[in-house]
Parts: sequence; structure tokens; C-alpha cells
Amino acid sequence: MSAPAGAGPAGGAVSVVVEAPGEHRLAPHEPREPAPGEALVRVHATGICGSDRELYQGNRPEGYVRYPLTPGHEWSGTVERVGSGVPAALLGRKVVGEGFRNCQVCDRCHAGESTLCAAGYEETGFTEPGAMAPTLTLPARLLHVLPDDADLTAAALLEPAACIAAAALKARAVPGERVAVVGTGTLGMFAVQFLRAASPAELLVVGTRRDREDLAVRFGATDFRTRDEELPGGFDVVIETAGSAGAARTSAALLRRGGRLVLTGIPAPGAAGLDPTDLVVRQLEVHTVFGAPPAAWAHTVRVFAAGLLDPLPLVTHRLPLTAFARAIELVGSGDPAVGKVLLHPETPEKPEEPEEPEEPEEPEEPY
Repeated sequence: MSAPAGAGPAGGAVSVVVEAPGEHRLAPHEPREPAPGEALVRVHATGICGSDRELYQGNRPEGYVRYPLTPGHEWSGTVERVGSGVPAALLGRKVVGEGFRNCQVCDRCHAGESTLCAAGYEETGFTEPGAMAPTLTLPARLLHVLPDDADLTAAALLEPAACIAAAALKARAVPGERVAVVGTGTLGMFAVQFLRAASPAELLVVGTRRDREDLAVRFGATDFRTRDEELPGGFDVVIETAGSAGAARTSAALLRRGGRLVLTGIPAPGAAGLDPTDLVVRQLEVHTVFGAPPAAWAHTVRVFAAGLLDPLPLVTHRLPLTAFARAIELVGSGDPAVGKVLLHPETPEKPEEPEEPEEPEEPEEPY
């Protein structure tokens, strides 16, 4: 991993720029004035996830990243300036924003499926400048306004929450059904919260180890098992969040005949996954999620505003933007004490970083 190769003037604002896989620097930041239809947002916090690490390592699929690039697709902030054609009422409002830069005119966009835009893939933080900077300028139509009293640190996690909202909407869980979540990372814990809101008869969480059991129960799980334990079956709905072929197979095995499976993780290329014969014979209904369309974002903001979504317990580290290298290391460490890592353009007043465990477990396949 390269060391930062430069920064702005003393005391000046900087942004993270990934020049190429494994190479990044801190560059002087100049806000880009909003063009017609755009808004300039003062960034409060930016989250880091596995896809940011893939971007830095060069493992992002071709066509899904464009170097050099300022990363950052999970963020929250406050609208500071707007371009012509944008309502002035947005000024000063707390916001989050969609990442996909859809064309708005193809048949998929008109159907509300903006993540399937026929014009091709463009996304904030991957092919367009992201939020690892003091400000972000983007189309105002992508913004979702938060309540005035919203916690912007918690709101920085609403992008992954929106992806799981998309999964929950596709799962169509209704009160009294037996539901399960496979995976105990950030996405898995959001899946527990969304499914709990549907008043299930049972909510099972399956992970690789016990360190997330208490948090899963706090969010609404009624049972917790590790993948090595005997697992029950007959579930109506399962949401998979781990991103491994093994997790997908476990998820399918949990379902009753005709059950509904939603896959949100992306397994490694070539990994043996679901058995097509099993899918057909058991008539399983399988859905997938890649990103979040506007309906899922709107649903997420409503649930968050209603106090039914609690992202803050997932945050374990808050670091200054200049600690990008450290943040990338934390995300890939496999340390069970590392949850969600947030970067702030300015050092948080009270950085939250738990003590390292005496004997951290070896990294293993996420579940």
C-alpha cells in the first residue's frame, strides 16, 4: 500500500485520490460549483465498505471503476449551494444521496429500475467523483432530504441500508412468516432490522462466529446459529448478505419449497454456487440486488426518520479523511472488533476506536 504522496497547503482542504490500484494521494480540494440541476453538499462523513477496498486493490470488475478517482459512495452531509433550477428550499438541509447516475429516459428508468439503466453504469465514488472530500457536487435529483434533527453520523450508513431495503422489498415478507438472514456484517445487521419491522414469527441469523450474536438479538433476531451448527429449515424468506457461494447455498437450504431468496452479496468469480436443479425442483423464488433504486432509498429514509433503523451501533471507527490508508487496512483486517469505518473531512471531536482484542481471530470466509 502506498503512502500518501502529497497534500494541500498547510491547513488546506484535501480529498483522497486513488490514482491507480494500490496508489493514492491526498490532493488539494476545490469545491466544484453546482451547474444547473446540481447541488453542492458539505460532507459530514463517508463510510468505507468492501467495494472501496476492491477499488483500491484493483479488483473492481472492468467498466465499474474509472481511475484516477475520489472514492466515497456512502455519505451524509448538508446542502451548501444549489445550481439554477434547483429549489432554494434545499439549502441548509441534511441529505443523503443515491449513487447510480441513471439516464432517466430509458424504459428501465421510467419503470423506476434506475440500477438497470440501459445507458450503462455510472456511480458516485466509482466512475464519478465521490465523497472522500470536504464537498461533493452531484445532480440534486439524487438527494434524499433527512429530518432536521437527523444524526448525520448515523445517516452516513443509509447507502448500505438502502441496498438492503431493496432486498427487503423484493422479499415481500409479511407478518407471521419465518424469516432468516445469512451474514452478520453491516448488510446483515440492516437486514435483521428491516425484517424485524415486518413482525415475523421467527427471525434466524446465521454467521461464522458468535461475536455478532448480541447485536443481532438487540436488532430483533429470535435465534442465532453459526454455519457449523445444525440449521433448521422451512423458512419463508431468506436474505443473503455475506457474498460467498457457501452463504448462497446455506441460504437456499434454509428455505421451504416455494420460499423466497434474495441474494445481495457478490461471490468470487468461478465459485460454485446454487444448484439449478434444486432451484427448479423446489420452485424457489430467487431475486438479486445490486445497488438501490429510488423506491428503496425513499423507503430507507422513511424507516430511518421513524426511528426504526439504528445504524450507530454498527460504527466502530471514526477517523479523519487523511487516515484513508489506515481505514482500508481496517476494513480488510478480518478483525471481529472492526465494524463500520467512517471517514470525516475533519477529525471527529470524539473518535471512536475500540481496543484491539488480545488474540484476534484469523480472517475467514464472511457469513
